[in-house]
Amino acid sequence: MGLLIKGARALQLYPEAISKVMDIYIQDGKITRVGKNLESELGSGKVQKVIEAQDRYVMPGNVCAHNHFYSTLARGITANIKPSYDFVAVLQNLWWRLDRALDSSSLHYSGLVGAIEAVKAGSTTVIDHQASPSFIRGSLKVLKETFETCGLRGILCYEVTDRNGFEDRDRGIEENVEFIEYEETELLKGALGAHAPFTLSDESLNSLSEAVRAMKRGLHIHLSEDRYDLSHSHHCYGLHPAERLARHRLLDAMSLVIHGVHLLEGEVEILNRHGSFLVHNPRSNMNNRVGYCALLPSLDNVAIGTDGIGSDMFEETKLGYFKSREAGIGFNPSDYTRFLCNGNMILERYFGDKFGRIEPGFAADLVILDYRNPTPMVADNIGSHFIFGLGAHAVETVLINGRCVYECRQFPFDVERIYAEARKEADRMWEKMEGL
Repeated sequence: MGLLIKGARALQLYPEAISKVMDIYIQDGKITRVGKNLESELGSGKVQKVIEAQDRYVMPGNVCAHNHFYSTLARGITANIKPSYDFVAVLQNLWWRLDRALDSSSLHYSGLVGAIEAVKAGSTTVIDHQASPSFIRGSLKVLKETFETCGLRGILCYEVTDRNGFEDRDRGIEENVEFIEYEETELLKGALGAHAPFTLSDESLNSLSEAVRAMKRGLHIHLSEDRYDLSHSHHCYGLHPAERLARHRLLDAMSLVIHGVHLLEGEVEILNRHGSFLVHNPRSNMNNRVGYCALLPSLDNVAIGTDGIGSDMFEETKLGYFKSREAGIGFNPSDYTRFLCNGNMILERYFGDKFGRIEPGFAADLVILDYRNPTPMVADNIGSHFIFGLGAHAVETVLINGRCVYECRQFPFDVERIYAEARKEADRMWEKMEGL
């Protein structure tokens, strides 16, 4: 028994394509047939559920290639935060206090709200980077449960760092390894998380390298987000940050390198040689005033993340395009929709399935859009419609792994209760921060 989407127009961002009205048949989490009048061909015995698309567009779900669900409850924070005049001060005064205030309960509601808002925005996968130094062991399992509640696909990791001592560093590595060994599912995989080179000694990078090779997973790490990462690496090790990672055998095709704002040309060559992904987070970079990655056009593998500013990839992609225009980079809209779609390549490397197309054999991670284009939309102008018209406001129904997790803008559980509890947890967490 399967699910049938009737009367849909398949919209593909890359390679750009729009189909005529057709049906999509889904079985066992995958698209198995695409064509006209499939219901009569299949017969009633093979169709358990029918979704009437009524000529609406159906597109592959968006992938958020880097997020921090633990930061969801930072929105509107009223805890006393010292004035922070540079990026490292922002980390010290805000984020490294917030992550130490997290416990099982606050992480649970932070993750739930993050997952709900991801699905509502048409993001069917979130690659998350978790940090909670006061609650390391079991934190990824708590986060996993929030993904499962919403039916969200994900790749999870815990942030390894030296900044809270070597015992916590080792606990972080163990949390990553234990999640990969015991908690992975069809929809949830693990990576090896790390903060950034400037908070990791060579000994720590060696330990991470051993875990990466043993687990056959990639490293998920912030790199050269701020100039301080460069100056620290040059001063302490006489190497560029990407060179340090390469020397410790931490770069490969499953590596996710986040930000890369201040990468040098030689470092771009290193990332390209290893087939690693650079995940661009335009809004976060602007918010933190860390600069712009002028070498984006030289990178072979670019995906898009939010760095904790929600999971709305429509919005993130638009802002990324507009920022590139301001920076004088010669990207066009379809370049940015391609970056967004590149997130599917990451999924293929971790899940071993096919993602990102509405074709037989591909994962049934789909979004039905109520987008009434006021001008013609054809393959050649899909990128422009995405940047200047489409948005999360058009997301009506979301399917992940062939299951309808959000239908007609409704979840199958009480969202208001979750938000009410989240507000209580936010108050409690902010109060804890005052003592840190």
